[in-house]
Amino acid sequence: MSSKIKIGTHSGVFHCDEVLACYMLKKLPQYKDASIVRSRDPEILKTCDVVVDVGGEYDPSKHRYDHHMREFKETASSVLNKPGYDWTIKLSSAGLIYCHFGQEIIKQVIPEVVDQAEIDAIFRKVYDTLIQEIDGIDNGVPMFEGEPRYRIHTNLSSRVRNLNPPWNKKDVDLEEQFRKAMILVGTEFEEFIHYFSQVWLPARNLVKNALLKRFEVDPSGEIVELEQPSTWTEHMFELEKELNVDPVIKYVIFKDDSYRIQAVPVQLGSFVCRMFLPEEWAGLRDEDLDKATGIKDCVFVHSVRFIGGNKTREGVLEMAQKALKIGKLSEK
Repeated sequence: MSSKIKIGTHSGVFHCDEVLACYMLKKLPQYKDASIVRSRDPEILKTCDVVVDVGGEYDPSKHRYDHHMREFKETASSVLNKPGYDWTIKLSSAGLIYCHFGQEIIKQVIPEVVDQAEIDAIFRKVYDTLIQEIDGIDNGVPMFEGEPRYRIHTNLSSRVRNLNPPWNKKDVDLEEQFRKAMILVGTEFEEFIHYFSQVWLPARNLVKNALLKRFEVDPSGEIVELEQPSTWTEHMFELEKELNVDPVIKYVIFKDDSYRIQAVPVQLGSFVCRMFLPEEWAGLRDEDLDKATGIKDCVFVHSVRFIGGNKTREGVLEMAQKALKIGKLSEK
C-alpha cells in the first residue's frame, strides 16, 4: 500500500539538485514514508504535499520549491536572513530545501549532537562545501571569469547526470536510475555531515579551547597550545573573529612526535606567516640550534621558518616566547 504523502518533482532527465532535495525531504519524519511522484503535469503536481524543482512556484507556505522562474533570485543569505550569512549563489531546489529544512535534517542524521551552536556550525559548513557547489552548477554560475583550461567531470552533479540513460539505450528503467541517484547523493550528503560532526567540529572545539586559555600559556595572549595535534588554521581565523581575539595569535604549540611550534599564516592557504621564526634559527638542528636559541633540547627549525621542534614542552614554549620577543623587536 503506497503512502498518502507525496513528494513531487519533474519527470524526464534528472539532476543532482532535485535528487538531493528529495533525499533530504525523506530524512524528515513528516516525509520519510512519502512516495516520489515524477511528473510535469500540473494537475498531478497539485496532488503532491511538497513539490521541488518544477511547477513554476516558490512558496514555502504551500511547500512549493521551484527556482526556474525569471523573477527568482533567492540566495541562502536572502532565505535565511541572518547576520553573517553572506552567500550570494542563486539557490537550486537542493539549496531551497536545505535552507528551509537543513538544520532539522542534520539533527535527524546526527541526533547525538544537541548543542545548537554546533548544529549551526555544521549547517554552514555543509552548505559551503557541498550544497553551494550543487546550487552553482545547476544554475550555471561560473566559478571564475573566462573559460577554464580544463573541466571537472567527477563532481557529484556530473555523477548524477551520468546515471541518466544514454541516448542510445531505450530499455533502461528511469525510475530505478533515479533511486540509484538518490542513494548516491544521500550517501555523500550524510558523509559530509558525519565528517563535520566527528572530525571538523572536534578540531574546532580544540582550537576554541586553546584560544580561551591562551593567557594561561603566555601573558602576551599571542601563543596558543593545542591539547593534541589537529587541523587548526581554518578554525583559527574564524574563531579569532568570533571571539574578538586581539592581538592575533602568532604561534601555535602542540605535541606530535616531538613538541612543535608553528607560525600562524597571514591567511588560509598562505605561505606567508604573521611572524616567522627568527632568521638566525633557519635550517638549524640539534646542538647548533641549541646554541643559536640559547634553549636546550631543540630539534629543528625549518629553513622557511614556519615550523620548529623541541624535545620538551618547556623548551618549545620557550622557543615561542623568544621568537615572539625577537619578532616584536624586528617590527620596531
